[in-house]
Amino acid sequence: MAAISDPTRPPLARYRKKRDFDVTPEPAASAETPSVEGERLVFVVQKHWSGRLHYDFRLELDGVLMSWAVPKGPSYDPKEKRIAIHVEDHPLEYASFEGTIPPKQYGAGTVLVWDRGTWEPVGDPREGVKDGKLVFQLHGEKLAGMWELVRIAKPEDRQDQWLLFKKRDAWAQPLAKYDVIKALPDSVIAKPLGLAEEREPKTSQLSRVADSKIDLTYATAAPIPEQIKPQLATLATSLPTEGDWIVETKFDGYRIVARFDKGRVRLFTSGGHDWTKKLKNLAAEVEKLDLASAWLDGEIVVLKDGIPDFNALQSAIDGSVGESLVYFVFDLMYLDGQDLRKVPLWSRRGRLAQLVEDAGLRLRYSEDFDAPPAELFKAAGELGLEGLVFKRRDAPYVSGRTQTWLKAKCTLRQEFVICGFTNRSGASGEVGSLLLGYYDAGRLCDAGSVGTGWDTRTARDLWTRLTPLEVPSTPFDVSLPKPRRWSRRAAGSERWVQPVLVVEVAFAEWTPDGHVRQASFKGLRFDKPPGDITREAATTVASMPVPQVKVTHPDRVIDPTTGITKLDLVRYYESVAQWLLPHLKDRPLAMLRAPAGINEEMFFQKHAATTRMPGLKEHDPNLWPGHRPLLTVDTLDALMSAAQMNVVEFHTWNSTVRKLDTPDRVIFDLDPGEGQKWGQMQEAALLVHTLLTELGLKAWLKTSGGKGLHIAVPLMPKQDYDAVKGFSRAFVRHLAKTIPERFSATPGPSHRVGKVFVDYLRNGMGQTTVAAFSARARPGMGVSMPVSWEQLSAMKSGAQWTVLTAREYLSFQTQDPWADYWSSRQSLASAMKRLQ
Repeated sequence: MAAISDPTRPPLARYRKKRDFDVTPEPAASAETPSVEGERLVFVVQKHWSGRLHYDFRLELDGVLMSWAVPKGPSYDPKEKRIAIHVEDHPLEYASFEGTIPPKQYGAGTVLVWDRGTWEPVGDPREGVKDGKLVFQLHGEKLAGMWELVRIAKPEDRQDQWLLFKKRDAWAQPLAKYDVIKALPDSVIAKPLGLAEEREPKTSQLSRVADSKIDLTYATAAPIPEQIKPQLATLATSLPTEGDWIVETKFDGYRIVARFDKGRVRLFTSGGHDWTKKLKNLAAEVEKLDLASAWLDGEIVVLKDGIPDFNALQSAIDGSVGESLVYFVFDLMYLDGQDLRKVPLWSRRGRLAQLVEDAGLRLRYSEDFDAPPAELFKAAGELGLEGLVFKRRDAPYVSGRTQTWLKAKCTLRQEFVICGFTNRSGASGEVGSLLLGYYDAGRLCDAGSVGTGWDTRTARDLWTRLTPLEVPSTPFDVSLPKPRRWSRRAAGSERWVQPVLVVEVAFAEWTPDGHVRQASFKGLRFDKPPGDITREAATTVASMPVPQVKVTHPDRVIDPTTGITKLDLVRYYESVAQWLLPHLKDRPLAMLRAPAGINEEMFFQKHAATTRMPGLKEHDPNLWPGHRPLLTVDTLDALMSAAQMNVVEFHTWNSTVRKLDTPDRVIFDLDPGEGQKWGQMQEAALLVHTLLTELGLKAWLKTSGGKGLHIAVPLMPKQDYDAVKGFSRAFVRHLAKTIPERFSATPGPSHRVGKVFVDYLRNGMGQTTVAAFSARARPGMGVSMPVSWEQLSAMKSGAQWTVLTAREYLSFQTQDPWADYWSSRQSLASAMKRLQ
C-alpha cells in the first residue's frame, strides 16, 4: 500500500519522478512552501480524461496538494460512498493547471479545473490523515458543506483506498434529485459563469446569461401543473462569506407567480390568491411572450427614481389600472411541456433571460450582481433598498422556505396582523397607532405598536377600514402585559378589531418582551392571509471567524477516563460556538474551572478575578446592588478566552442583563434518584411535558450532560423571580402529589429513592443551570445537548453525547430542534390560575 508520507524523501519526490517536465505542460514542482498559519487552505477538483474519466480531489496541507483519484466524482448524496484512491502529493501550482498531457506521459489526457475554493478541516488534519478519518468543510463554486474521507485499505493492499462522501447537512440531497457531476460538467476557469470577470461595457447581464450554455439535463416532460407554491427565502442574520451564490435585489413589492397556458395568463400571490383581474393589464403584457406554456416567478413593484416604493405599489393596486406596475421575474419553473424545477438555478435563469430580453419595460429580468456581498449590502442600504436575496447557484426550485434561498434585510421588516388601533390626538377620524400581533402555534401574540410612517390621507383610510371591524375585547390569546413605558399609547385607549387585516412594518429590533421597537408603517398587505403571519426566525449563514487563541498546556489531560486534553476541549468549544453563543449572550453566568483537570480541585467563578479573561464583559455593579459585577460571555473571543482559562462548564441565569429581575424562562431539572433506570427518566420527562402542554405551555428538551434531563419553558420577561419560582414550586408539588410513586418535590437522597426529583430551585434569583452545548466536568465529559421530543424514546442516557462525539453528531443534523424556542414568548398567568 502506498504510504501517506515517506520521511526519508521530500513530499514531492514521487510527483517529480513520474513526469518529464521537458514534455508535459504540468507545472514543475518548486520548493514546498509551508502553509501560513491563519491563511485559508485551497482545494481543487480536476476533471481528468486519462484512459477513462475520473476526478482528482486535492486538498492543500503543509505546502502541497494531498491528492485522491475519485473515479465517479463527488456526490451530494450521503448514501453515495465514492472510492477515492490516495495518490502522490502535487505542488500547489497544480491547482490552476488545465491542459492536455501528451501521449506516453504519466496521466496522458485532458485536465480541466472542475471546482475550486477553500477548505476547513475539523480537528487536526494531519492526525486525521494519519488515522484515516478526515472531516472537513468545503467552500467551493460547486461543492459546499461538510464532507469526509475515510481510509478502507488494509496495510497489505497495493492501493491506498479511501471513501469520499457527503455528510448530512443543509447541502446534502439525494442523487436522484441532483447529480452535481451531470448538472455542472464544465470548467470553472474556462466558463466562469457567476464569477467576476472582464466584460465589454455595453454587454448587458441579460445578454451574457442568455448567451451562456444552458444545461437542461434535469428537465422532465410533464403536463403543466395546476399550482406551484413559490420558493421562500430564510431570513439570515449575516451575509454568506463562502459558497457560490447568485445575489439579487430584494424587491419592496408583492410576490407574484404567473401561469401561462394556451395563450392565457393567471397571476397568483404567494398565498395562492388569483389576482389576474386585479392585475389585468400586467397579465396582458405577460401574454405577449412567445411561448406555449410556463410558470414564472417574480415580484411586482412600482419604481420611484428607480427604487421600489411599497406605498406607491399599494396605491397602484388600489387604482385597479396599475399602469405603473413593473413585474421583475427571477425564476422559471416550467416551460413548454418541461418541468424545470430540478434544473440548477443558473440554467433556469439563463433560459428565463432569453424569454424576456425584449419584453419591454413592464416585464423585466431581475439581474444579479458580481461584487463582494458586504459591498453589495452596504450599497443596497445606501440606495434605500429593502435588502438582498442570496440563492445557491446550483439549487433546484423547491416550494416552501429553504436554506438555499436566503434574504438579508437592511432593516428588520415583516408583516403583522392589525389587532387594534388608537385615536390620533386632536384629529378625529384618523388612526394614531396600530396595535400589532403575530401567530405562534395558532395563538395570537402581542407584538407592540406602530405609530409612524403614514400621512393624513393614509391615517383616514386606516380609520375607515378599521372602525367597522371593532370588537369589545382584545383578540390576543396571550395575555397583554402592563402598559410599556416606551409605548405611544395610553392605557385604556386601545380600540380592538377583528384580526383580519395585514400590515407590513419596518423596525429597528425586537425587544426582550417580543415587541417591535422604532417601528414604521410601510403599507397594508392583501396578498397574505392573517393566519400565515408568524414572527420570522433568522438563521446564521456565515462561518464565524476563529480567533487566534494561544492554548497553554494543550496536552494536559483533563479527563483521565477518556484522555481528553485541554486542546480537545478548546477545539470543541470553537466548533460549537455558533450553537452555544445564543444560549450565553447577555446572560450572567457562573463558570466551573478545572485548572488541573476534573479529578483535581475545581471552583466556580461568577465575577471578575485577578486573572482576567480577555473578551468577557464585566457589567455595572449597580446592576445587582450589593454584589460584585456580573460577567457575560457574548462573543467568540470571550468563549475562547474562557476555554483557554480552563473553564469546563458554563451555567447561566434565567434572565438577561437587560431585564435582570424578570426571567424569560423556567427550567425543570429532572434528577434521577438512587436505583432509577433510564426508561423511568424518559417516562418522567414525557409526563412533565404532558402537564405543561395541558397548562398551555410549550417546552423544549435537552440532556443535562450527566444523568438527567432539562426541560425549558420560554417566557415573556414580565414577572419577577418570586412569581416564576412560585409557579415552578407549585408545578412540581402538583406532580409529586398526583404521581407520588414517580416524583419527589423534596431535595435530598433519602426523599427520592426510586423517584425523579424535579428541581425547581434553579428558578430563583441568581440561580443557574448548565447551558445548552456546555461540556460537563464529569468522567466521559458529556455535553448538554438540545434534542426534540421525538428523539427522547431512542436516547440511551443524559450523557449520550460527549466532547468527543457531539460535533460529529451536529454535523449530521439538518434541523435545529430548538429553532422555534427563540421566537416563543409565553405567559404564566393562565397556567398559574389552573394550578391553584
